[in-house]
Amino acid sequence: MDDESQTATYPKTTQNSVNRYRHLSNYDAATIHSIVNSVPVAHVSFVDPDTQTPVVLPMMARIGQFPGGDDDGGGGTMACYLHGSATAPATKVLGLVLTLTPYSHTYAYRSAILHGRAAALDASPPSRAELLWALRLLTDGALPARWDHCRTPPDETELRATRVLKVRIDSASAKLGGQEGAEQAKDLEDERSRRATWTGVVPLFEVLGVPQAAPTNRAGPVPSYLREYVAKHNSEELARNHPEVSLWGTVSGLFLGVLAWVFGR
Repeated sequence: MDDESQTATYPKTTQNSVNRYRHLSNYDAATIHSIVNSVPVAHVSFVDPDTQTPVVLPMMARIGQFPGGDDDGGGGTMACYLHGSATAPATKVLGLVLTLTPYSHTYAYRSAILHGRAAALDASPPSRAELLWALRLLTDGALPARWDHCRTPPDETELRATRVLKVRIDSASAKLGGQEGAEQAKDLEDERSRRATWTGVVPLFEVLGVPQAAPTNRAGPVPSYLREYVAKHNSEELARNHPEVSLWGTVSGLFLGVLAWVFGR
């Protein structure tokens, strides 16, 4: 039995309990892992040991299970691997929820919080194999199959200059924000306001555009694995997060795939 099935639900503790809007809380491991693995950036918080002040850093994050044995006695359990920094948000915003009053406006969203202790992986034994595996996980997490279509593995200088943080996940929780607004009773009783104010959800999509070749590119047209990923991502983005418009997602995904093929030639 793999670790994913063993950890079907993270235990609810004082550390990870959702206290506000508890009806939105979720502790299912598969749900939490899918949220973290579907966003380009996570926000990592910790206390600076020198200043004793809280710090939040945006970093790449992917949850995975290293197939080999690891050094901290975990036996190859699920962990969150962190690297680098970026500027995009970690929460997955799915849409704008518009209600009768601005007081009740909100986002439709999915978010996840992981709690655990971190250890650094570097090019020195015995963590070298796991470092390479984690770099592949992070690379292919951003673009599937990219690792095998690059100059890999990194050379010794690059590996020595690279660090990946491995976070043993002690607890975790997720919030799945409402797809519809929580109207107040007094507003629902105001028929004039209800007839004058449009309410509903404005879906927000993350759609990949047509790949643009770099000025230094000499590899010819856009490769098939990249064209296929753009089309697949755009189709699945809508089908997964907005099933009510999944047909449009399929059409737009195919359309963008065709554009990528045409302009990438």
